[in-house]
Amino acid sequence: METPLPAPVPPAPPAAASPPPDGDSVPTGHGIDWWTSAWRLFTAAPGAWLAITIVYIALLFALSVIPLLGQFAVSLLHPVLSGGIMLGCREQDRGGTLKVAHLFAGFGPKLGPLVILALLYFAGWLLIGVVAVGLVLTVIGGGALAAIASGDAIQTGYVLLTTMSMGALVVLLVCALLIVPLLMAFWFAPPLIVLRNDEPVAAMLTSFRACLRNMMPFLVYGILGIAFVVIASIPLFLGLLVLIPVAAATVYTSYKDIFGTAALGA
Repeated sequence: METPLPAPVPPAPPAAASPPPDGDSVPTGHGIDWWTSAWRLFTAAPGAWLAITIVYIALLFALSVIPLLGQFAVSLLHPVLSGGIMLGCREQDRGGTLKVAHLFAGFGPKLGPLVILALLYFAGWLLIGVVAVGLVLTVIGGGALAAIASGDAIQTGYVLLTTMSMGALVVLLVCALLIVPLLMAFWFAPPLIVLRNDEPVAAMLTSFRACLRNMMPFLVYGILGIAFVVIASIPLFLGLLVLIPVAAATVYTSYKDIFGTAALGA
C-alpha cells in the first residue's frame, strides 16, 4: 500500500512592504485623509486637546512679551512642545489617554536633539531675514537713496512707490522660495526625532525629501487648510481653538501615513 503524499503547504502570504526610510509616496487624496484622521483624534478627547491648545497659546504669548529674549525662547520651545504633542498623539492613537502633560513630554531624553532642531530652524529663519533685508536694500537702489537725500518729498514718494511696488513682489517671491523648503524640512522633523530616534540634521533632510515626494497630497492638504482657516476665523476667530489642535494632529497623521506604523517607535 502506497503512503499518500502530504498535502502541499500553501505559500505564506507576502509580507506588507514597509515604507522606505525617507517615507512613502502616497496618493493625492491622502491629503484629505490626514485632516479626517486628525479630526477623529480631536473628537476622541476634545477636552484634553482644547486644554493643551490653551496652555500652549498662553505659554508662547507669555514668552513673546519678554523683551529681546522672548521671541528666541518661543523659537526654542516650539519644536520641544511639538515633539511632546507627537508623543501624545501616539499615546492616544494606541488607545491611551491624552493628557496636558504630554505637551511637556519633549522635556525628556529627546530634549537635546529637539533643542538642536530648534536652533537649526531658528538659524534658517534668521538667514531668510538677512536675505530679505538685503533684497529690500538692493531693490531700493541708489536712485531711491538719492531721492531721499534730496529732500524732495514728491520725488521721493514717486521713486519709492515705483521701486517698491515691483521690488516687494520680488522680495516676496524669493522669500517664499526659501521659506517653503525650510517648512518642508521642519514638518516631520519633531516626530522623526521623538518617535524614530533620528538625529536633528538627518530628520530635517528626511522630512524635506518626504514632503518633496508628496507634493500633490500636501497641495490638497494646504488648500483644505486655507479653507478651514477662513471658516474658523468667521466666529470671532473662536474656531481656531478647534483648528489649531486638529492641524497639530495632522502632523502625526501625515507622518504615520507616509512613514508607516514601524516608524512610531515603542
